[in-house]
Amino acid sequence: MSASWKTVALDVHRRLTTPWRAWMRHWLLGQRRMPIILLFYHRVADREPVPWSLTNRQFAAHVDWLEKHFEMISLEEAQRRIIAGENCRPAVHVTFDDGYAENCDAALPMLIERGIACTYFVTLENVLTGRPFAHDAQVGKRFPVNTIGQLRQLSARGVEIGAHTRTHPDLGQIAEPRRLIDEVVTARRELEDNLAAPVRYFAFPFGMPRNLNGAVVRLARAAGLKAVCSAYGGYNFPGGDGFHLQRCHGDPELPRLKNALTLDPRQVARRPVKAASPPSLEEKMFELLSQETGPLAEADSQPEETDDALATLSPIETP
Repeated sequence: MSASWKTVALDVHRRLTTPWRAWMRHWLLGQRRMPIILLFYHRVADREPVPWSLTNRQFAAHVDWLEKHFEMISLEEAQRRIIAGENCRPAVHVTFDDGYAENCDAALPMLIERGIACTYFVTLENVLTGRPFAHDAQVGKRFPVNTIGQLRQLSARGVEIGAHTRTHPDLGQIAEPRRLIDEVVTARRELEDNLAAPVRYFAFPFGMPRNLNGAVVRLARAAGLKAVCSAYGGYNFPGGDGFHLQRCHGDPELPRLKNALTLDPRQVARRPVKAASPPSLEEKMFELLSQETGPLAEADSQPEETDDALATLSPIETP
């Protein structure tokens, strides 16, 4: 289907579903269960566009629209409302993945100037070495990566820095316990040491259902992380899983973003699935982790992941 026909089809879909969206909004407001939406972006830059980037003008248009229609909240507040089971206003939190230096040119300064909280997930090896991301190299690009100095400045100005593994692997394909511990636990500690600040949140690379790993969810919980984030879409409803947070793609096309964030029935109706892992993998992983750090009481002290932690969605292929 051509881009023009996709635009027409989306417009027809929005018009046909407007009465249902209005009814659902009214019902959710009455129940005090308006969804909390997490958006994820990667690179905001005006040169050399790639599928996982958008221009500064596009991003500014996103933020202008979001500020008019949503309460812009921190990730901590988003999580608090989900766990509390109550949210009375449409709310959004903005996140970024990987750690592109060009985000510091305009996008992040704009958010900071407007007082909009955001979470910035970075891949440790790239920010320590300055090596371009592998998914950029695969398409012949070498975009600059954030430095630790930049991340410290962002942290000092209120940006929440999060962990995004050491090397940006597909965690859903890793079954080696030591590798999982290094990518999630050790890399997070090293990032904290370099920032001289706590790192409280983790985001799965790629973030689609097939890229998730139940052992990693449990490992993150045991290591004291406050939450993990996926990137396959979906709303976070009050009373749902407050540890595994779902995120929607910040689509460069504003009409598509508006559709996705305004109670699209296709989003609301999607059924949850659960990230799984072999029991033997988890047993071995926690045995190794206990040998290195001692028993991790957090693994049993926090509630287990609920069945609505994940949802099956059409793929959004992003790095």
